[in-house]
Amino acid sequence: QVQLVESGGGVVQAGGSLRLSCAASGRTFSNYAMGWFRQAPGKEREFVAAISWTGGPTRYADSVKGRFTVSRDNGKKTVYLQMNSLKPEDTAVYYCATSEFLGSAAVGYDYWGQGTQVTVSS
Repeated sequence: QVQLVESGGGVVQAGGSLRLSCAASGRTFSNYAMGWFRQAPGKEREFVAAISWTGGPTRYADSVKGRFTVSRDNGKKTVYLQMNSLKPEDTAVYYCATSEFLGSAAVGYDYWGQGTQVTVSS
């Protein structure tokens, strides 16, 4: 059984920063790519960022490029999302997920966390 637990969400003013963490258990963490997605009220879940199992190649949504950074620590079985210069439109529930491949399509991810709320006030 794979478990993913996100943490680090909260309320921040526009222009501020947050770092999300996603702790994994139940599978060989270092063998899988990890992704971050988000879902705002009334909107579909959208891709945010992903990182390969090596921690080398990464992918970002255009809306977060230059502001968000994804990283991972395979020894701690944890993936991070550093979010800087936050905007009100970044407000959403953020989810981490695992995949065999580095990609941006949610359908390619098999296990998901429960999500953590990020609220950016203007």
